[in-house]
Amino acid sequence: MLYLWIKALHIFFVIGWMAGVFYLPRIFVNLAMETDKNTIARLLLMGRKLYRFSMWLSVGAVVFGAILIYLAYGIHMPGWLHAKLTLVVLVIGYHHMCGPILKKFERGENTRSHRWFRVFNELPVFAMLAIVLLVVVKPF
Repeated sequence: MLYLWIKALHIFFVIGWMAGVFYLPRIFVNLAMETDKNTIARLLLMGRKLYRFSMWLSVGAVVFGAILIYLAYGIHMPGWLHAKLTLVVLVIGYHHMCGPILKKFERGENTRSHRWFRVFNELPVFAMLAIVLLVVVKPF
């Protein structure tokens, strides 16, 4: 029963974290296109709050995920889980990359186009798809 509670909490935190990871780069797209100072200020405020909030959600996802791994496998993890954890580390790195990007927007130093951010915005979608497929299908 404890396992199911931990799993439910893990799923909850992952959903919240991924919402932030998906939406923050979308704010970057809008910031790269926007010229109105009031709108830029509002988007920056939204971006800062979303980055901080989703960072805390990522901590919950990682903590409950680690507990799940320990309860289910101990130290002998199957191959698909190694692949999943590699992708999770990449998503964590992606999320951390968003902080310096946000700082560049705050300082008015962004040099990338909205098209670049549109592509950047899609990367975690593919990572999340691969993670879900690995968890559900367990191909190896």
